[in-house]
Amino acid sequence: MSDLQHFIDGFRTFQQQLYRDNERLAAKLAKGQSPKTLVIACSDSRVDPALLTGSSPGDIFTVRNVANLVPPYESDNAYHGVSAALEYAVCYLKVRDIIVLGHSGCGGISGLLSAADGEMVGEFVGRWVDIAAAARERALARVGSDDERELSCVCEQEAILTSLNNLRTFPWIKKRIVAGSLQLHGWYFEIETGQLLGYSAETESYEVLVEEYSS
Repeated sequence: MSDLQHFIDGFRTFQQQLYRDNERLAAKLAKGQSPKTLVIACSDSRVDPALLTGSSPGDIFTVRNVANLVPPYESDNAYHGVSAALEYAVCYLKVRDIIVLGHSGCGGISGLLSAADGEMVGEFVGRWVDIAAAARERALARVGSDDERELSCVCEQEAILTSLNNLRTFPWIKKRIVAGSLQLHGWYFEIETGQLLGYSAETESYEVLVEEYSS
């Protein structure tokens, strides 16, 4: 069986579960979408936000890219995929929450750290992850370069904060935050343990949202 056949079989299961077993939901989705939450997640194959949160079709509007990064607001004639998705989710779908979902063992952040040592990270990846260059500098100031594991963890978490700060540079996001109709959240998923952390602005630290899995 090819890998593609595995996906086709998986879709058949999805099709049966939704269209045969949940006709009411299928009919609702056919009329349009009205998610209340936008999740900005990494493209990493291990970190699917819908699977991680147990979401059903229509529950979350999702943006995925290398290292779950948000660039700062720019008004020019360039192409802005992430910014376009943000605008659609906030201004048209009127989501109430935006979650930036980072994770441990992020290859994009690893590339960002490698770039600090002068290593080539690729034609497009290097420039993209440079969005979080300030996060890298903050992580290096806190940890240093000797403890690679701790440095990666801190940089991954700092990069989430960079994305949250960049979200606030979009005028229509800032306006809704001030009005109280939109909230921003930073989440960090530890793949090794299954633990989920959330950033607290009050304590300026990541706190446990869901304890690590134990049988």
